[in-house]
Parts: sequence; structure tokens; C-alpha cells
Amino acid sequence: MSENYQRLLDSTIEHLKWLKATGRQFVVLQSQTLKDLQAPPPLPRVQFRPEQPSQGEQPTAEKPKLAATTGEPVAARITAGGGPDRTEAIAEIQARAKACLKCPNLVQSRKNVVFGVGDVNAELMFVGEAPGADEDTQGEPFVGAAGQLLTKIIKAMGLSRESVYIANILKCRPDTPGQTSGNRKPTVDEMKTCLPYLLEQIDVIKPKVIVALGATAVEGLLGKTEGITRLRGNFKSFRDTPLMPTFHPAYLLRNQAMSEKRKVWEDMLQVMEKLNLPINDKQRGYFLNA
Repeated sequence: MSENYQRLLDSTIEHLKWLKATGRQFVVLQSQTLKDLQAPPPLPRVQFRPEQPSQGEQPTAEKPKLAATTGEPVAARITAGGGPDRTEAIAEIQARAKACLKCPNLVQSRKNVVFGVGDVNAELMFVGEAPGADEDTQGEPFVGAAGQLLTKIIKAMGLSRESVYIANILKCRPDTPGQTSGNRKPTVDEMKTCLPYLLEQIDVIKPKVIVALGATAVEGLLGKTEGITRLRGNFKSFRDTPLMPTFHPAYLLRNQAMSEKRKVWEDMLQVMEKLNLPINDKQRGYFLNA
């Protein structure tokens, strides 16, 4: 049985279990669908005809294709000798994330899988909590009001949104049954289920510094729940990468005090120093008149 077929079958079973748990008693299926689920499609017959190199020509190894995975994480297959490059590797992870059906409640309510955006060679990576309504609609992280503030922070650092990488712990917007607006915190199980996609992104991009935006992002990455106020401002280590916990931009939208803005900016100054980015006097003086 192929890996893709097994993944499809497992996802179908999980979805049926969820339907049963929500009270659904009947599911309409076409006969062809049942036939497809009963047995995997036959593998195509392939005939190998070894080609003889012409006289004086040396045979060359074919570049491995992404579809022919070895079962190991895609990041482990990035090599200088012909493995997938970072763009291809991220595209492979994104394709799997978009087809993910592991959380049936999120699958049912989502509009888009919000994977990540930015430079796959970025030295700086921002990790947030989960998509909101705007992100779910547009399929891109941090595009709402909090995202616009994050973009301003990035620009104040002398960088651009396109030169960093932005992602979330959760790739789907947490569902809010019975609510017409608002968001909810991802559950621990949802974060554990989705975290492997983010870990693969980090392993492929290999940022020099990660910024965890908000308490939920810190909890998802470090498992720490003692509060972002106590954790922010001090570098932690995550998979041998310096990680700076700081307030989520949404917090700064709710609390406009200059003193709180200065705290976040001091965290960013530490990040800039870690990355050896130039810092001028104007940047050092932001929000000092608190």
C-alpha cells in the first residue's frame, strides 16, 4: 500500500469518526468512491532500459525528484550534491500542509491553509499563534491589523517583509462554533498536531534567530506557560537557534502605552544585535519618551 493512499485512508477514517462524534448518522458516497477506498490504485508498470553513454561521455546521476521521498524529513534531504533546494523543500511541505485533514473541525471551518510567507533563505523568522479571519481569507499570515503593525516593526529594523520569514504554530484558523467574529487560542492537541510542519519549515530555512510572538507561540515552541511578561526580553534556545520571546503585535494594539512599545522594541534591538544588523541612534531612541 502506497504512503499517499495510506495517508488518504487514515484521514478519511478520522473524518468519519468526527462526523459520528458530532451526531451524523449517514454519509452519502458514490459507488466509485467506495471502490477507490477498497483498494489502492494499481502502480504503473515501468520498464527500465539502461542507456549506454556515448563514447567518451561519462554517465551522470539523475537529480532525485521530490515525489520520490525516502521517508526522512525533507530538511535532511537538502544536500549540496543534488537534493531538493530550500524553495523545493518548502513547496513540498506546503503541499502536504494544504492537504492535511488531521483536525476535522478545522478542516470543516477553514477557508485556506495559512502556511507561511517570506524568504526561504531568511536569517530572521517570526512565529505567531494561528491565523485570524483576515489570514484565513487571504491565505497569508499576519495580514490583518496585527500583521500591519508587525510589518512596521520589521521595517523599523531596516528589513522588509520579503526578507524575513513569517509563519504560525497553527496553519488553520481555530474554529469558533456559534461565533460570528473573534478568535480563540489553539488547543494543546491542535498545536501538537500541527507543530511538525513548522519544525520542518525551521529546519529547512535554518534562521539565525527566531522571534516568538506572544505567549501561545512560546508555549507551542518551548512548552513554557509561565507568562510572556516574564519570558520576554531574554533569549532562549530552540533547536540550537536563539529564540526571542516578545509580545504579540495584537497586544500593542490593545495597549498603546509607549512603555509597552519600548519593551518590544528593546527585544528587537537585541535581535538586531544578534544578527549583526546596523543600528543607528534614531533606532536606539525609538519610544524612549515613555
